Amino acid sequence: MAIFKAAAVCLLLAACTAQSAWAGNCATVPAERYVEYPWMSVERWHQMYSDQAARAAKGDVDVMFVGDSLTEMWPKDLWDKHFGPLKAANFGIGGDHTGNVLWRLQDPAIAALRPKLVVLMIGVNNINLCNEGADEVFSGIEAVVAKLRQQYPQARILLNAVLPESAPDSEERRRIIALNLKVRTLGNGKNIFYRDYGLVFLGEGGVLSRELQPDLLHFSEKGYQLLAQAIRPDIEALLK
Repeated sequence: MAIFKAAAVCLLLAACTAQSAWAGNCATVPAERYVEYPWMSVERWHQMYSDQAARAAKGDVDVMFVGDSLTEMWPKDLWDKHFGPLKAANFGIGGDHTGNVLWRLQDPAIAALRPKLVVLMIGVNNINLCNEGADEVFSGIEAVVAKLRQQYPQARILLNAVLPESAPDSEERRRIIALNLKVRTLGNGKNIFYRDYGLVFLGEGGVLSRELQPDLLHFSEKGYQLLAQAIRPDIEALLK
């Protein structure tokens, strides 16, 4: 999962180390995970990737959710209720940046899928774990979208904005705002549909609720409930 803002100092130090390790290799270069995190080992990452490849090999996927921890961590009951009937499969792995997603999409079983819709939510770890700026992250998201279009030409793409995190005046929030101004230009209303569900989570003055995002990044179950209510109508519309 993406790094928790409220984690102990050791986690923050680990993130700094990770940023150095990822430097120059996050946005557009396909790369498997090679950084050990306190919350996820490289071995665990490869196991999750293998499990997802095995799921892909079974086929029968109409909706692909692709992303990082915000995708991976959907509570099972909410997932089954809102997306299970839509033949959805979860291809999210915590801590992934755009380069990791590009690498995973190369898997033969994943590449062989024929989804009707891809729900893409990626980019926050390029900021938090790679310390990339808006231009760099945008190039990565653009590369992932291009890969999806090339690999699944019949599919529509629900391209999510990078959702807000941290305090309104934080550097992370400033980068996300600048980034989303660029990401929205990728939507064409034909096969790429940009949506920003961030307003669902912003309170007065742009403040995030710890009831919905306890670490000001990841969602609580209530946060996921709100996200499901916001995103499902768009998914159903794009499947028609």
